Amino acid sequence: MMQDFAARLIDWQRTHGRHDLPWQGTRDPYRIWVAEIMLQQTQVLTVIPYYTRFLARFPDLAELARAPLEAVLALWSGLGYYARARNLHRAARLVVERHEGRFPRRFEDIVRLPGVGRSTAAAIAVFAYGERRAILDGNVRRVLARVFGVEGWPGQAAVAARLWALAEALLPEHDLPAYTQGLMDLGASVCTRRRPRCAHCPLTACSARLSGRQHELPAPRPRRDAPRREADLLVLLHAGAVLLERRPPSGVWGGLWSLPQCPQGVDAGEAARRLGCEPAAVEPLARLEHAFTHFTLSIRPWLVHVRAPIAASESAGRLWLPLAELDGAALPAPVRRLLQAVDARTGQAGQE
Repeated sequence: MMQDFAARLIDWQRTHGRHDLPWQGTRDPYRIWVAEIMLQQTQVLTVIPYYTRFLARFPDLAELARAPLEAVLALWSGLGYYARARNLHRAARLVVERHEGRFPRRFEDIVRLPGVGRSTAAAIAVFAYGERRAILDGNVRRVLARVFGVEGWPGQAAVAARLWALAEALLPEHDLPAYTQGLMDLGASVCTRRRPRCAHCPLTACSARLSGRQHELPAPRPRRDAPRREADLLVLLHAGAVLLERRPPSGVWGGLWSLPQCPQGVDAGEAARRLGCEPAAVEPLARLEHAFTHFTLSIRPWLVHVRAPIAASESAGRLWLPLAELDGAALPAPVRRLLQAVDARTGQAGQE
């Protein structure tokens, strides 16, 4: 299998791989970079509409570097893992500052950009510049672990080192873009996590398939109960607008606009008054659950109808956003869904 792994994969990719993705058919490192960052921990079908909108708004690196972070976050809203957007924006400005606005060509410079790891830098180098570099994203780890029977969780250093060694050893001398795309395509469409389509795989000498261990390899992350956090959020409504606060630049939902949080032990009415809003009516809304990578957030929203906000409510880092303008705002996905539901509800109440 080591001898003909690459040849089988390249032949398969040319016939059965993906050839019409919006970031294919270009050697533009900027477009390839944006795609690779978006594809980190996100499926292709989810990424495509975001990628298309992002490139329409920021067609080149200079436009992205000039844009305010809020505009970048607004287009990223709903895609998740917002550190990727912040890093993308920061990296664009660093390229302008250190590389005269030209996306770096050397692998060593690419991998130093914020948010770009070894595998992402290798993918950019392969697709943009035709370099001979190995990738090892989640799909590739799964393929190599199954084909070569690599035991253990790929997040462990020793297992990752073995997989990287395999990835390097398997590299062909030629056709690197087709080979690299083939690895990605095979993992995404055939060697899938839950229902691998082994009958369609060109790698017939696969260790996992021959031993019936497709669902055991690669080994899953050691199970740990995700901690649970709770937060009371205030939906302060006045004249068809909601009060929003900008989140700190790092951490959960960094840089996004979100709902003010009700301090622990303070009721929603009093919390509204502290924000300069006199409540006319307060009611609880249905609780929301949102899973992050390392914890689950349980959100208890409070709908507060405000009589008349005072000037203090419009202090730095806060704004009143009309519900009709939600689409253009940089909001976390669960907050957007909550406000859309509130908008629909208040609209129906107005019609009645």
